[in-house]
Amino acid sequence: MSAFLSNTSELLRITSGNLPIIQWALLLALAASVGHLIQRYLGLPKVMGYSLIGALAGLSGFTNATWPLQGIGLFMVELGLSVVLFEAGGRLTLRWLRLNPMLLLQSLAEVIATFAAVWWLLDFWGIAPDLHVPLALLAVATSPAVLMRVASDIRSSGPVTERAVTLAALNTLYVFAIGSGLARFIGQPYGAKTEMILPVVLLLAVSILFGSLLALALRAALRFMSPSSENTSVLMLALVAAGTTWCANFGGSAPLAALLAGSLLKSLHPRPWSWSRQFGTASSVLTILLFVLVSMAAAQVKWEQSAWQLIATLVLVRAGAKILGIGLGGLGSGASFSQSLWTATAMWPMSAVALLLLSQFVMFKPELGMALAAIALPLILCMELLGALVTTVALQRAGESHLYAPVVQRLAGKKSEATDGA
Repeated sequence: MSAFLSNTSELLRITSGNLPIIQWALLLALAASVGHLIQRYLGLPKVMGYSLIGALAGLSGFTNATWPLQGIGLFMVELGLSVVLFEAGGRLTLRWLRLNPMLLLQSLAEVIATFAAVWWLLDFWGIAPDLHVPLALLAVATSPAVLMRVASDIRSSGPVTERAVTLAALNTLYVFAIGSGLARFIGQPYGAKTEMILPVVLLLAVSILFGSLLALALRAALRFMSPSSENTSVLMLALVAAGTTWCANFGGSAPLAALLAGSLLKSLHPRPWSWSRQFGTASSVLTILLFVLVSMAAAQVKWEQSAWQLIATLVLVRAGAKILGIGLGGLGSGASFSQSLWTATAMWPMSAVALLLLSQFVMFKPELGMALAAIALPLILCMELLGALVTTVALQRAGESHLYAPVVQRLAGKKSEATDGA
């Protein structure tokens, strides 16, 4: 009996020591299940289920990933986003930009219009001047992760989908390039700002260097390995994880390096292949964890009812600015008015890009970062859930989705088709 009690005590000690691991395992299992059920029975993208479970976990006091993110939680968000941005970069065809420079102009118009509209709204609302620029920059950010996941879940393909992914990738490039530097010198006196130019240049240079090295390493691997092999999938995922982590350790931006690596690899190795199928199950786990972590962190901030009117107005102004920028910039880009409209509507989502940038503001300027978080975190959570729904409707109204269900049918105005819940 004493031996039995001793073994039982030891088992309980080991189990309690690994309780966070058990909690995370059950949380991911629940998120995957809810995501599947939401798509199967409601016809909505699975990412909404992941975000919903993460938000409920954050609101319920799940404390294994608290805001502000740090340590392993921050690392997993960076890693998950790096994998997604590597895939997004692989769909950013530089040759397309050379043949259609108006697409680049459309991207710049969308960014400038969104930044200016949000900055004006914040000034009109009487928000502290120090928050105008960082909040406007955060509002510019569109989430390639949500957009590509929605497109995958509803099997969307076509010019609107590809243009939206390309614009989201370019949007992320601008936001990280500007925001990573801005976070380092915002709130500093003018003299200190001039001294920060060199660190910002070094950040961009290190990101470009590691992105290029990662692309060359993967290109060399693809010379003798089949893109469809599972060994190639493991190699690519491992190199992306190692390369972006080294980049961050040397002062660069891991997500920016991953995005550049994917784009360069696409130029060096233009053969078509399915990135999501290559990365396999490991990438799927990272993606689910990414959305759970982002929504969990965003839900943990203290929400103030007085901020909801501002957030609702920000959502509408941001959406209108993106429609205006993409619509005007789309003139001469080969896209029709309806295609530009649905492309701009598909650019609603916000998620890990904005959250990581916000984390940098908190790291370098804690007081300013916490004031930003009071507005930005509820906005991010709202636009991760609502943005996924609006993107679904936009891609289906554009006629590029191959899955429909009764719930989405009523929103998208399309004939219902059975889904297989994949």
